[in-house]
Amino acid sequence: MTDHDTSTGAAWSLFLTAHAVLVEEIERRLAAADLPALDWYDALWALERAEGQRLRMHEFAHWMVTSRSNITRLIDRLEAAGLVRRERSEEDRRGAYAVLSAEGRRMRKRMWPVYEKAISELFEQKLSAAEIRQIGAVMRKLIARPGIPAAGDGGGG
Repeated sequence: MTDHDTSTGAAWSLFLTAHAVLVEEIERRLAAADLPALDWYDALWALERAEGQRLRMHEFAHWMVTSRSNITRLIDRLEAAGLVRRERSEEDRRGAYAVLSAEGRRMRKRMWPVYEKAISELFEQKLSAAEIRQIGAVMRKLIARPGIPAAGDGGGG
């Protein structure tokens, strides 16, 4: 293994470990506040930002970067909790939209202060402004794909 391979492997391992550690801590904080899991927040935020606060199921997969089967199960749980509802597509009658409910908007707003504080304490306060800009640039480069909306517009106050 060359030095390049070792440093690449170490960087990749650190990237995965940092993601896992940070998400685990955010999940712990949400649970301690008696709030739903982070994937619920992400789904509600995706809907809140979408035109008409609704997304087709296949569109969700792009916004959430997860498999369609996982999206369906997540939407099932959100629907059971009254945070979203499904609407049949007027265009093709086979497709369905997930639509954000008023309760879903309220839940996302209840979750945001816990999530925002975690982002601040676990990320922002540990890095300089220059480091944050550099990480953002690197992450945008890594996720850039034609036809996929760029992430990174914040968590949503």
